Amino acid sequence: MVNCAALAPWLPDEGRVVDLGSGAGLPGVIVALLRPKLDVVLLEPMLRRATFLSEVVAELELPRVSVVRARAEEWANQAPAAADVVVARAVAPLSRLAGWAVPLLTPGGELLALKGRAAAQELSSAGATLDRLGIVERGVHSVVAGASVTYVVRLQRGHQTAATGRSKRRSG
Repeated sequence: MVNCAALAPWLPDEGRVVDLGSGAGLPGVIVALLRPKLDVVLLEPMLRRATFLSEVVAELELPRVSVVRARAEEWANQAPAAADVVVARAVAPLSRLAGWAVPLLTPGGELLALKGRAAAQELSSAGATLDRLGIVERGVHSVVAGASVTYVVRLQRGHQTAATGRSKRRSG
């Protein structure tokens, strides 16, 4: 759980965060505890895990956290609002994870993925896919979490212009 707190420097104080493939609620529940003004969606396709997550949310009395049982690609078209940030831990290789996360993000939104020691190599290998998805900024950040180092891959979705449909960097 300690490594989930490594996301804290990049989390907004307010907005919407989706924990993609939430599983046992990591990092989504930790994100909700760190930033109580965020609306957090725990997105999990498996019934047993979604049921567990609902129990955790009720037990911890997290009023701004909701559990959605769906796959990311299904929910992307049904979601009532896009996410400012998508977080993920141990879900899939970066190229596949980004493909699921980007449609959930607002223009300029970010994917924060907790990855292992090979995070930089995984980021490099996913380069062509990330370009195709409109990722305009990318990086790997190492954070000391407890007695170990956690690697956070941070990707930013580009803004789309109505006239060209091309990505542009967010200013400011």
